[in-house]
Amino acid sequence: MEEIANLEKYQVIAQKLKAVAHPYRLCIVRGLIVEGECNVSTMQECLKLPQSTVSQHLAKLKAAGIVEGERQGLEICYKVVDEDIKKIIEVLFD
Repeated sequence: MEEIANLEKYQVIAQKLKAVAHPYRLCIVRGLIVEGECNVSTMQECLKLPQSTVSQHLAKLKAAGIVEGERQGLEICYKVVDEDIKKIIEVLFD
């Protein structure tokens, strides 16, 4: 077994997995990987959810370091920046 010093690494990974463990967040992450950058309005239309709900899910993904948003005019376009999560999604949906 690995040393307990690596517990922090496991905690970080567990937090990322918790962040994508919700069906809508999993869908958002996969959609961003497959389709590329996207704004909240487009996600809202695709998911059939209120904009505030999509924004709350994105906030959790941002807090976990999985997605980042970049302002483009009046919109913020989101993209997946976590390479580990990209690999996990690839394996899950291969």
